[in-house]
This record gives sequence, C-alpha cells and structure tokens, in this order.
Amino acid sequence: MKNMWSDTEAKATVRAYAEKGVGEDLALRVYSARLLGSNPALVLHGGGNASVKTSIKDAAGVALFVKGSGSDMGLIEASGFAAVRMEPLLKLKSLDALSDREMDNARRCHLLDSRSPAPSVEFLLHAFLPHKFCDHTHADAVLSLTNQTNGEEMVRDVYKKRVGIVPYMKPGFGLAKKALEVFTADPAVEALVLLKHGLFTFAADALQAYALMIEMVTLAEKRLHKGRKTVFASASLPALPASAAEVAPILRGLCAVDGDKDKRPMVMAFRTGPRILEYVNGAEINRYSQVGAVTPDHAIRTGAYPLATPPPEAGKADAFREAARQAVKRYGAKRWESLERNGFYGGALDPMPRVILAPGLGLFGLGDSAGNAAIAADLAENTIAVITAAESVGTYESAPEADLIEFELWPLERAKLGDAAPKPFAGYVAAITGGGGVIGAAVAKAFVAEGAAVAVLDLDEDAAKATAKAIGGGALALGCDVTDPDSVGAAFAGICEAFGGVDIVVSNAGAAWQGTIGEVDEAILRKSFELNFFGHQTVAQNAVRIMRAQGIGGCLLFNTSKQAVNPGKDFGPYGLPKAATMFLVRQYALDHGGDGIRTGGVNADRIRSGLLTDGMIASRAGARGIDEKTYMAGNLLGREVTAEDVAQAFIYLAKAKASTADILTVDGGNMAACLR
Repeated sequence: MKNMWSDTEAKATVRAYAEKGVGEDLALRVYSARLLGSNPALVLHGGGNASVKTSIKDAAGVALFVKGSGSDMGLIEASGFAAVRMEPLLKLKSLDALSDREMDNARRCHLLDSRSPAPSVEFLLHAFLPHKFCDHTHADAVLSLTNQTNGEEMVRDVYKKRVGIVPYMKPGFGLAKKALEVFTADPAVEALVLLKHGLFTFAADALQAYALMIEMVTLAEKRLHKGRKTVFASASLPALPASAAEVAPILRGLCAVDGDKDKRPMVMAFRTGPRILEYVNGAEINRYSQVGAVTPDHAIRTGAYPLATPPPEAGKADAFREAARQAVKRYGAKRWESLERNGFYGGALDPMPRVILAPGLGLFGLGDSAGNAAIAADLAENTIAVITAAESVGTYESAPEADLIEFELWPLERAKLGDAAPKPFAGYVAAITGGGGVIGAAVAKAFVAEGAAVAVLDLDEDAAKATAKAIGGGALALGCDVTDPDSVGAAFAGICEAFGGVDIVVSNAGAAWQGTIGEVDEAILRKSFELNFFGHQTVAQNAVRIMRAQGIGGCLLFNTSKQAVNPGKDFGPYGLPKAATMFLVRQYALDHGGDGIRTGGVNADRIRSGLLTDGMIASRAGARGIDEKTYMAGNLLGREVTAEDVAQAFIYLAKAKASTADILTVDGGNMAACLR
C-alpha cells in the first residue's frame, strides 16, 4: 500500500485551517484522516475512526477530537470531529462496567459544543490510549488475516511482537477496557490488531500514526500475496446466464418489504466483474458466503448474510422466479430463526436481504435509495475481496452471529444511518420521459424530493444529463427516442441494470404540430401520432413488462393535454393523438388493473416549456386575438400555470393508491376542458 503523505499538502492544510481559527493539531488530524478515508481498501462509507488529543484555548485541560459517528473520513472537515473533555473520560477507566445508556450519556454530556456530531462509539478506546494521534481502519488485508479460524496465530506470524492482539469484542466500553489492558501489558507495541474488527495505530504525531497504518497493512498484503491464485472452484452453471435487466425486476419484486398496506420495494445496484464472478460462481458459495459479515460495522448495512440465488438461465424466467421465490422464503425463515435463537425478536429489522449473489451474473445491493443500494453493493464487493483473500490462505471465519445481529440492532450504531421516517417514495424507482425539458425536469425534481430514485430519459442525452445533475439524488440519465421501440427497450433495460426495475413512469415526451385539419400534410399528422400517441404506448408496454415481472404493481402516468377534450383551432395535429392518449390511460387501467398497475393522466394547458415556446405562445395568442399575458392567464383563476404545478399533479396521482384511470386537469380552470 502506497504512503500518500505529502509535506507540502499537509502544510497547506495547516495554513488553510489557521485562517479559520483551527489549530495545527486538528488541521493535521483532518489531513491524515482524509488520506485514510479516501482509500477504500482501508475505510468505506462512514467506517474507521481517527482522533487527536490537544489543548484548547476556551476550556481547561485537554480535549479529545474524535470523528463523529458515521462521518465520511474521505471528506471530513474539522467540524466533523467531536470535541470531548478528556478528564471525565479518563475517570471511566476505573469502572468495571458501563451500560450503553451510560456510555452514550458520557459522550454527549462531555462535549465541548452541543452542536457537534455524536462522537464515534469507539471514543473511549481513543481516550484510554495515551497517544496523541490514533488511527483506526477496517483494512481489507488485515481483516483477511484476523477473520480466520486461526486468526490470532496468523496475525502474530506477520507482526511478531510489534502489535498487541485484542480478542474480538463488541465495540464499546468493554472493548476499550480490553484494548487498554492489552496495551498496558506491553506499552512498546506500535499498534493494536482488533480481531475480526480492524487495526489501530498511534503515535505522537499525525505522520507517524499514518505511516504505521500503511506499513502494517502492507505487511498483511505481502502475506496474502503468498496465497493461492485460484481460490474458488467453479460450479456447473448454465451456458447462457440471464441478463441483469431480466433478473433484477424478479428479485426486486420478491424482496419488496411488507408495508402497512402494500409491498414497499427497494432500489438495487448491480455489480459484476472477474473477481465477483469467481466468487459467486464458486461451487461452495453456500459455505463461504454464509459465514457472516467481515465486521459488525458492515452488518448494519448489509445484514449478517447475503442471499445466494440459484443461477439464472436466459429464457427461463418462470423457472428462475419460482426457484428464487423459494430461496427468498428460506432466507427470511433463516433470518427470523437466527434472531430468535440468539434472543432477539425482530426489532427494527425486516426479513429481506440487502445483498443478493446471483451465480453467473454478479451481485445486487439493495437499499431505500440509490445511494444506500450503492453502499450495500460497495460493502458486498469489499466483503468478496476480504473473504477471497482469507480463503486463499486459510478458512474464513466471522464474528459470532449473535454479535452481528446485536450490532444491526444496536441504537448507538443505527443512529449513524439516520433512521428517520422514510419519504413517501423511498425505495421506489420513477422514470420520466422528456426529462430534459421544462416540464420533465420539474417532474423529475419533484420525485427526487419525495425520495424516489429517478431515471431521466430524453432524446437529447445531454439535456437528460443536465437535469439529472441539477436534481441530484443519484438520478440516472439515459438517451431515449420514444418513437424507436429498440431505443425504449434499451433505456428500460438500463433502468433495470441501474436501479433494479421501475415502479412509476411519467410518459411526458411530446411535441406540438399545428395545421388546419382539412389541409394539413399527412406526414405531419403521422409524425405527431408517432410521438404523441405511439411513443406513449411503447413506453407503457415496456413499463408494464417490467412491472409484471416485479409482481408488486406500479403506476403509469401520461402527460396528455386539455386539447384531448377541448381542441384548439388549427391544433388538430397535436390534439388528436393527445385524445387517443387520454383513452390509452383508461385502456391500461382496464387491462392491467388486475396486475395492480394504476394509471392516470394530467391534462395541462398553457405551460411555458420547450413545447409551448415563446413563439408558439405568440401564435396561439394571435389565433385568439388576445395579448400573450392574457393568453397565459386565460383561466377561471386568472393565473399562469407552471411546470411545477404539473409536477405536483403527477405526484398526487402517484400517491393516490385507491385511484386509477383518473384524469387530472391542471389549467387554472377551463370549463370547456372539464371532463363530463
């Protein structure tokens, strides 16, 4: 492992923080913590810890600045460290026991600033060690050595007497006391190896503590390089595996979580590659993948175990669905049985996996958002790296099952996940066509705000990317020509590969053509129907195919128009296909209500957009003999209707679980456009 320390960058960090009133010790703590946190072989997604003990101007004595629980060390700022008074913490060393509630109270009561993040649950271990700088990582290479049936022996073989070895214990007061005991027995050690947990290095300065971390991890890597090159013998698999786009919707539907009234889906993140495939294709996958998470910290996001499915074969979706259904059922039963066997009775947990291993294909991470699904997938990849290396030199062994489950349920650790009430569409996937336009972008933004993972589709891929970047939330951007069935099919396959499936589709893409109906060129009329009717049909067909594969229902929403019921003069080429699309809403409701698929449409009018341009506004106003302002506010409420108004109408329809075939008018009031 390469040492990334730069004296030039370290000094620049000190100068930059000095201008903000931050001292040198904390500035160097920030710098080296970022070095650790930016290396995924050391730290992933809020894992790891770092601290510095330093005198402070505004309070007597010394304070411990320790990473806030759940903070990302790769991006951490000085404000990400919680300052805790050292004197009262050191008094806790004399205690024989300290409950979680008492420990939590101690870390909060002795903060110097109540606005600070909660200190890491390992703050006492940092406090009890006498060194100024302490670094803690979950280094892959070290875990591959510690997570062995003879882990202590392997660690001692690599490090000799340079490290103290701390037996596995749940993080907290007990671990802090045991680590101090091990260190006190031999104060000459340069580091502590926490079995099945990670590595602590410490020193009087930031550079030495960081350099020791890199050196110790490098020694572990060198030992692992002596292991077997081919680790897992491959199982017999189908010659042609099914694609991720075929498999993901099936698994996503089977793993939807029971809600109050409906199944709540999860977003999925797919990963594959040579190392992943060697692992998931192994003949003994049901042994080594079910031993347990590589650290308890992993378990809070991935659970103790992944789900391993039967190998999916192309063209045999029904057979895979049934085999996977049974696998999910067995997984849930095992989950509850392990909870009860270890004295737990559910708590905040559900029986569904957060990682799925699919032989011949790869792995899926699952979460209530695109970001959390990606985190689960990252941790699954990390688990594969650790277990593969461990199996290359021995036999992988995890922490005790009871501890993994307890850690999943532990309030002090779950707090870092931010277990707040989920947003209405958390776990749902929404796809918006025409998402690069004004209305589509407003709709996409609204669904992100409601917690959905959003796919933005547009003929102009750059416009789709601009919308996705603007709305955030891990939105996906895809180029898609809704008049081309192959393009639509490829886009929906891309959504399935990225997010696992789709639950809500807003078919919004469209354009307006004008012309007197008795004189208009037939090519114009046909072109309008291709986009403004058949485009909606092609999008809906692909959506229904995926929704039926998921088996948990869905919602098809269409941007129609007031033209569907109240035609405008010389606007037939646009209004006629829109009228057909309004009836498409009803037909899908009729034919697919039994699949749990709801439909709805929005009849909007006079929305400034790429369709209703300034030029078209002038033209339509002129056709009515009025000025443009009067034209835009020509409704019963006397107000201009916006793209955001349309977006909220789509949100309303998506939430209206007891409604289908509904057409909602968003026009400020137009009696001639009312549905009768």
